Amino acid sequence: MLGKMSRTVATGAVALSLTLGSVASATAAEYNWRFANLYSRGTAFGEVYQSMADNIEKMSGGRIAVKMMYAGEGVSTNGIFGAVKSGLITMGAPFQPMHAGEMSEGVIEVGLPGGTDNPAKLMDLFYEKGFADVLSEAYAAHGVQYLDPYIQPPVYIITKEPINSVADFEGLKIRAPGAYGKFLRNLGASPVNLAWSEIYTSLSTGVIDGSIGSNMIDHRDGNHVEVAKYMYRLPLAGAQVLPVIVNQQAWNKLPEDLQAIVKAATSVHAKDQLTKSRKWESEAIADMEAKGLQWSPEPSEADRQAWKAAGANLWEEYAKESDYSARLIEVLEKDVAE
Repeated sequence: MLGKMSRTVATGAVALSLTLGSVASATAAEYNWRFANLYSRGTAFGEVYQSMADNIEKMSGGRIAVKMMYAGEGVSTNGIFGAVKSGLITMGAPFQPMHAGEMSEGVIEVGLPGGTDNPAKLMDLFYEKGFADVLSEAYAAHGVQYLDPYIQPPVYIITKEPINSVADFEGLKIRAPGAYGKFLRNLGASPVNLAWSEIYTSLSTGVIDGSIGSNMIDHRDGNHVEVAKYMYRLPLAGAQVLPVIVNQQAWNKLPEDLQAIVKAATSVHAKDQLTKSRKWESEAIADMEAKGLQWSPEPSEADRQAWKAAGANLWEEYAKESDYSARLIEVLEKDVAE
């Protein structure tokens, strides 16, 4: 299986990179990459991506140089996937709902409502039950090399006005791309597709009434609580799984040892995302509560059932998008049935 092989290769590459990284490169890099991520400079997750870029350079002994491109620095959030496909940039960390029209399988990958929020089960789903194999094929069909995915915390909605029951979502304009938008449309809201960097201004000017974040840290780092102080208690998704991708032609130019090193650095990045985000999530909640964040009342049983029903048909709907999507949903359904 792809996952087992990648883990074995990554382990060997880490050992190799310790030797390579200890010797400073006195020559110019053999490969110059540009890496676009979702976040602005100075944000918590932005620094994690920079750490990954630094690791690639260090672990390759300077043979690969990686220029980090933050949000708004040449490539829009919804353009990262297309830019990697075209080779405009070499490497990217896209948010799949932002390019749902180009690749529906990514919406299933990031996590549909009703999926597990258990990191161990998610990794088992990807590496033992075939999820990563199907996704590798799906990304390859777009001319993209798929690397290790990483897990981020649950997705919550912040709003300008309090949500006392799910009925209060009726008529609200909520920034919610992909399946998240379809979910909220089932509750009567109007989904809007905006980049993360546009959320604060759109909330403050009334363009939108609320927004999802990729996680709580997003809401904190975007200062959203300054213009929207209410958080709904039920998450849209219990966890998110996001990819790191590389232009296939650029990937094919790397010798096998450097491919192994990039995979190893990606594996380290995935671990950093999971361990650090757990700590950052609790800190983010405390920070926002200190600035006036208020949680919605505990949802009634009727609200919980309505919430569950809003996502009930999404699995079936996305299974019809492509053969790859159908295969992914089949894996999910088998996993739930076990």
